[in-house]
Amino acid sequence: MQYDVKTPEEYIEQLPQDWRLVKIGELRKIIKDKAPKLTEKIEYKMLAYGNEYNTVFHLNAQKNYVSLYVGDISKIDPDGEFIEGLNIGKGCVRFTKSIQIPDTKINDFIERTIMLWEQGKDIEC
Repeated sequence: MQYDVKTPEEYIEQLPQDWRLVKIGELRKIIKDKAPKLTEKIEYKMLAYGNEYNTVFHLNAQKNYVSLYVGDISKIDPDGEFIEGLNIGKGCVRFTKSIQIPDTKINDFIERTIMLWEQGKDIEC
């Protein structure tokens, strides 16, 4: 789904008041806790996290899942240790209603992504 908004606050206000809002909130908190220096903004009609030069994450609520876009997942987690049991797409991790984010290792995945990005490693698709 696309949200025609200009700020993260407007994006959150546009979300349906259901499980997607909860998932987005949990993922936003992890990103903000792990990388407080990242700026939250809107890019491509979704939430984005990065600095003035480039973006490391995008978050978007779809009809049946919430997506965390990160680039090339295999460069970040080549062994699949942190994304085990999660639904993976090309450059994204999908969270459905039934996935309990605290029961996953996405926290570690996000931390590793930030570490590699800050080191200037190539994590792009």
